[in-house]
Amino acid sequence: MIGVIVNTLTVLVGSFLGLLLKKGIPERVSKSVMVAIGLCTVYIGIDGAMSGENTIVLIVSMVLGTIVGTFLDIDGKINSVGLFFERKMKRKDGKSTIAEGFMTGSLLFCVGAMTIVGSLNSGLSGDHTLILTKSVLDLISSCMLASTLGIGVMFAAIFVFVFQGVLVLCAGLLQNVLSDASLIAEITCAGSVIIIGLGLNILGISKFKVADMLPAIIFVPIIYFLFGLIPISL
Repeated sequence: MIGVIVNTLTVLVGSFLGLLLKKGIPERVSKSVMVAIGLCTVYIGIDGAMSGENTIVLIVSMVLGTIVGTFLDIDGKINSVGLFFERKMKRKDGKSTIAEGFMTGSLLFCVGAMTIVGSLNSGLSGDHTLILTKSVLDLISSCMLASTLGIGVMFAAIFVFVFQGVLVLCAGLLQNVLSDASLIAEITCAGSVIIIGLGLNILGISKFKVADMLPAIIFVPIIYFLFGLIPISL
């Protein structure tokens, strides 16, 4: 859990620095930064999505995961957590809400190749290298994000701790199952496709309920092993 704790702290520190810088950053610069973050997010998603080798596993997992996520209204529940903080803070600026910052930060910091692979490596072998590298990137990202979306990004540190902590613990418990490099690649692929959707949201191109797609990551191992039982090449 060392890597998870460090990553959580970097999000808190980065967000704090971003809030300090917020008043000194002109609006046009803030908008440009958000476009840059959005483009980088799309790139990270595309890069990670290329690691997958079985398109059918991806499609079936994404479809089933999105159906389950929509029924459970995961996006709405995560958003409600942000709204809860917003009510407690009794604060809402005219451009971005605490809920928006919480949602965007939570997904950006948690749903991606480095998060998934880094957490699995941490839980499986105690190798924290990748998740610590991600922490440095999150320090910068949270600073830039908080300077434009506000304090909601700082609250996303809670989601980072819970989400990555669960991944690390599950990896340790399911060590034999998750030791397959091809499976990890497929999980990374699905997570990265979700990241592409988040990047498009940040750019203002779409308003996808990205969090509703998160169960796809859980479906990947199931579909992967089911297709592995079929004696044909897919």
